[in-house]
Amino acid sequence: MADPKGFLNHGREVAKSRPVDVRLKDWNEVYVPGSLLPIISKQASRCMDCGIPFCHNGCPLGNLIPEWNDYAYREDWAAASERLHATNNFPEFTGRLCPAPCESACVLGINQPAVTIKNVEVSIIDKAWDGGDVAPQAPERLSGKTVAVIGSGPAGLAAAQQLTRAGHTVAVYERADRIGGLLRYGIPEFKMEKRHINRRIEQMRAEGTRFRTGIEIGRDLKATDLKKRYDAVVIAAGATTARDLPVPGRELKGVYQAMEYLPLANKVQEGDYVTSPISAEGKHVVVIGGGDTGADCVGTAHRQGAASVTQLEIMPRPGEDRAPHQPWPTFPMLYKVTSAHEEGGERVYSVSTTHFEGDEDGNVQWLHLTEVEFIDGKLTPKPGTERKIPAQLVTLAMGFTGTDRENGVVEQFGLDLDERGNIARDADFQTNVPGVFVAGDAGRGQSLIVWAIAEGRSAARGCDRFLTGASDLPAPIKPTDRSLMV
Repeated sequence: MADPKGFLNHGREVAKSRPVDVRLKDWNEVYVPGSLLPIISKQASRCMDCGIPFCHNGCPLGNLIPEWNDYAYREDWAAASERLHATNNFPEFTGRLCPAPCESACVLGINQPAVTIKNVEVSIIDKAWDGGDVAPQAPERLSGKTVAVIGSGPAGLAAAQQLTRAGHTVAVYERADRIGGLLRYGIPEFKMEKRHINRRIEQMRAEGTRFRTGIEIGRDLKATDLKKRYDAVVIAAGATTARDLPVPGRELKGVYQAMEYLPLANKVQEGDYVTSPISAEGKHVVVIGGGDTGADCVGTAHRQGAASVTQLEIMPRPGEDRAPHQPWPTFPMLYKVTSAHEEGGERVYSVSTTHFEGDEDGNVQWLHLTEVEFIDGKLTPKPGTERKIPAQLVTLAMGFTGTDRENGVVEQFGLDLDERGNIARDADFQTNVPGVFVAGDAGRGQSLIVWAIAEGRSAARGCDRFLTGASDLPAPIKPTDRSLMV
């Protein structure tokens, strides 16, 4: 194990953030570069190497956390990287974007601050890239089988990399103009710089994975034709149907879905625009939805120079400590202050939007809301609490309801859906159509990046078994897994 007294000798330290007034002037990641390296060995030493490492159960990937903590403590970065990659294709993504359910399950976290697992993870992979320990892993021989992967988010990329390394010829189809899915056009640059995606794509190309951008399966290429071209298909198209807000005034100009707003800011960073066609500059911005996507809208609006930013959440404010019904090691719903919230704005809980009000030109100007409370288990408006707030740009960040049904993929393949409206699959992640598999949000519903990668790896194993009759690829999860951790 690491230092047996590490958790007694060292307190929890995390990566330092750049000052707010500095980072709001650019789109770089919010953390001070290199701030982890002087402390990470001591932080890794806090791992207790528990007899039952609950962090394994807290992580859908089953990351070998005590093992790479020990290597990080000893500063054996190559060995730490090998253990990290044994279960996770893209630890630089999860190390930056995952909410770290592993830390909620850390045994040390029962009565002390948990081990900074996420910070150790990102330190290991960054050191691995810097030290040249991340190299292409091309297969020794080809199987002669071909696979199409629909979608290039974390689930699609994980499935594609695993299948390529198994010896299959894999092509990834992405309807956007660049590879990455929501990693590219949903996650702001200040949370993860896109250079991390770019170098993984280059690694995958060197391994043999092929990428096809600007092709939407179902529209540009029929799903039935895709099925004829390839021996198997993995659908990793996400759950991209956004939940809408059907209230009066929704049609006003200036009211957008979050995924209409955020990708344009990313395209500015890619050099496609000088300024975003949908900009918060000088406007009173309201973000409806209190989750991570809402926080991404908040941080983006700050950097665009919003006059004010208000984030609305219909649910009550979570507590700062675990609720009795969310005991360790489950993943609790806690009040969270993200880097975007540190930068300013107001957060308002227990409110519901009643309607929008616009000017004579059809531009939104005001948002009308009312406070709500639970009565007999239902959220009910509180009389006399109605008010309006200025709103010249509104983003809807209320989650997603399922995979895209408008492009025809579900119908063209003839896929069955489950009771939640997601694409149904069996224990091998195979749909009702032989040779067609599904991974990530398209089959699971809206979830976390760590689940997407885990499902991509598992679907790859099922696909490999279908093509060859057996598979040596790991299968970290079952498609029916609804862990209490997340």
